[in-house]
Amino acid sequence: MKSKIYILVILLATILCGCEKDGDLITVSGLNSSQLSASQSSIVLVKDSAAAVAITLNWSKSALTISNPSVAIPASIPSMTLQISTSQDFATTTDASAPDYTKSFTYSELNTIAKNMGVKAYESSPLYFRIKAKLGNNTEPVYSNVATVNVTAYTIDMSVGFILDSKQADTGVTLYSPKSDGEYKGFMGATAWYNYYLLEGDGTIWGNYGVDGYAFTMDNNSSSTAIWNFWFPGQNGCYYTTLNTSSKKWTATWISSLSITGDVTADMSFTRSDVTWMASFTTTKANATFSVGGISALYNAETGTDDAAAIAGTVTFAPGSGSEVLFNQSGTFTVPGNAGDYTLKINLSNPKAWTYEITAGTIIIEEPISNYLYLPGIDDGISGSWTFDNYLTLLSADDSTFAGVVNVKSQWGYQMGLESGNWTDVYKMTGGDAYSGTLGFQTGDNIAAPDPGLYLIKADLKNKTYNLTSVKKVYYTGLNDDWSLAEMTATETPGVYTSQITISKASSWGFQIFIDDQWTNKFGGSKGVLSYNGANITDDQTLAAGTYTLVVNLVKGTYSITGEQIYVAGLNDVWDFASMVVPQTAPGIYSGTITISKDTPWGYYFLLYPDNWDVKFGGSESALVYGGANIVSTWYATKGTYTMTVNFINRTCNVTQ
Repeated sequence: MKSKIYILVILLATILCGCEKDGDLITVSGLNSSQLSASQSSIVLVKDSAAAVAITLNWSKSALTISNPSVAIPASIPSMTLQISTSQDFATTTDASAPDYTKSFTYSELNTIAKNMGVKAYESSPLYFRIKAKLGNNTEPVYSNVATVNVTAYTIDMSVGFILDSKQADTGVTLYSPKSDGEYKGFMGATAWYNYYLLEGDGTIWGNYGVDGYAFTMDNNSSSTAIWNFWFPGQNGCYYTTLNTSSKKWTATWISSLSITGDVTADMSFTRSDVTWMASFTTTKANATFSVGGISALYNAETGTDDAAAIAGTVTFAPGSGSEVLFNQSGTFTVPGNAGDYTLKINLSNPKAWTYEITAGTIIIEEPISNYLYLPGIDDGISGSWTFDNYLTLLSADDSTFAGVVNVKSQWGYQMGLESGNWTDVYKMTGGDAYSGTLGFQTGDNIAAPDPGLYLIKADLKNKTYNLTSVKKVYYTGLNDDWSLAEMTATETPGVYTSQITISKASSWGFQIFIDDQWTNKFGGSKGVLSYNGANITDDQTLAAGTYTLVVNLVKGTYSITGEQIYVAGLNDVWDFASMVVPQTAPGIYSGTITISKDTPWGYYFLLYPDNWDVKFGGSESALVYGGANIVSTWYATKGTYTMTVNFINRTCNVTQ
């Protein structure tokens, strides 16, 4: 094809300086039609692979020339747009920026494009792709050839909005849009100042408009302004929550109390984790009737989170058909039986179907014990703020005891709480010092900060006590039935220790990790997870004789035993122990070259031992997990050679080209 030549007047000082005299024009030429290719000619999209790469498009680069060789062609030339259409004449298009001569779409992204362009679900329909390239705003575009891909899309359910936490991880909580029109509603159990985002079925993430002074104003992740998380007011409890993606406003109606009135009276209790209200009562006659109502406060874009500005109101619940319960409607409940003890439970967790039940007998309502005891303030000298990222692990639910190793650097002392994000229901110091003392619930002062360093912290919430033990050295013992203490080597990462170990035989009793030489503070574990006073680790019983690296992370509560190399399964859709082998370059660190030559439809994971499919690490490249799901990423959509580095000290994988 004959090249098209365009004249650009480039108004840059550096270019003007390169002109011989005023008025010189610099011309750029050589923009040709690109050769566009798609990695697939036909694809069936599946929701379960939403985050995986579905298709990659690549196109050729024109060899541009410039009339003045001393002047560089700006990186923005040519401007390229990937156009997508359902018709070959491209009468209407969906455009995507494409500056890098390659563009990938995940299953979710391609499905959303197909949905928005009117493609019918579960029917194979052609999508047409082409590259539109221009040298400047005033020049005619050059188009590539057309690549055709037959796409079978799946249905996107826009009736459900998924609540994500402040790190955009799924919480399992949902809101409901009955008409699938972007108006979501439902009840949420929230702590004071709880942060969240909303994920729609098409992949759109909604948060707060990212400018001060706009509480309860929404924006989404396609905005040019970065969104913030939504945040609730400073009250714990039950919130009736609505979000409207058209008006870009959301509301939170806090229900501070509910009560039963009528033939019986009782105050109801709210369980935040289950989003349920419950009350037990005694009737004095058969088929007693009662009503349910309460006090509310509405927060919205006009009130912000100001409690004084919140709009006071009342709420009611009434029985519907069957077990259905109706919100803000009138009606009375009837106890189905003779005089006696009964319990009413109103379950608001499913936004599609709020329900109630009245059962015989009384129930004592107890909040379930958490698996973690969070320590906000314990490392603000490191992280720069108070977070819930550090925690102790539950030892005994019956005794309410917790333990864990923490890297401490606290500036103002710290607190202990059973729920992440809950700044109100916390334990503080009522006596003692930085190393041992007594706790009070919602009373006392911040627990005094010890000297910075690594500590084993134990807390007993039943007896309301705590104590700290400084961690100076770490040992392993029991391998090869040798019960002497072998000191491990500290790494640059606080709490992480390594040792080169030689296994000659399986230990009869497994092995242990100690943080002192007095045999008093022991860690055991299994499947890569450490546990304080846990059962002995028995991984060595399935390993061949040889040399391995033992990595212990006391802060994260993990361990690993790795050999001289690890195996990558799944890349190029190859699942074996020979195709991709990554050697150890330092204790716990593996690095090597890998080549991507084919598609990787199912992701990949790491195998630690030859011919052993049982011990693997998956999860994500930023957080490897023992036994985790296949790792899904975008980099392997582009063919080429990469350097892969796997770090079992901090459990990450880094890939560079």
